[in-house]
Amino acid sequence: MSRKLVVGFDGSDASLRALDFAITRAQAQGDSLLIAHVLEWSPYSFLTPSELEERHRRRKEELLRAETAVMRPVMKRMEDAGIPFETTMRYGHIAETLCRVAKDADGAMIFIGRMGNSGFATRIFGSVAATLAQVAPVPVVIVP
Repeated sequence: MSRKLVVGFDGSDASLRALDFAITRAQAQGDSLLIAHVLEWSPYSFLTPSELEERHRRRKEELLRAETAVMRPVMKRMEDAGIPFETTMRYGHIAETLCRVAKDADGAMIFIGRMGNSGFATRIFGSVAATLAQVAPVPVVIVP
């Protein structure tokens, strides 16, 4: 039975390692991949109408840039691997959004790459990997 594996992907070396690992798992087990790119976006609601319009324009530009620079190259990589795949781009808190993507798509696992940042801010505020490991609705594979 084919499962859907969700890969958090941002174009970084860490996300490429996670994608490569997920590809090998999908090839070995006959699974498909859902590659999710999440753009962080805070839901400010106290903006003026002109600020909201400007923000909407910037959001469209970000999506187009992400599609061109991040998702198109990965789509070529997936076609070369011969694995069934889908892509999605969403706005929101990265860990929460990846959980929602996995839940909505009936994903079996989430794969992400570990950035290796162990700085003060990460220890206080947490990392995407740490958050996912605690709250994800499915198993999380953190690729070093």
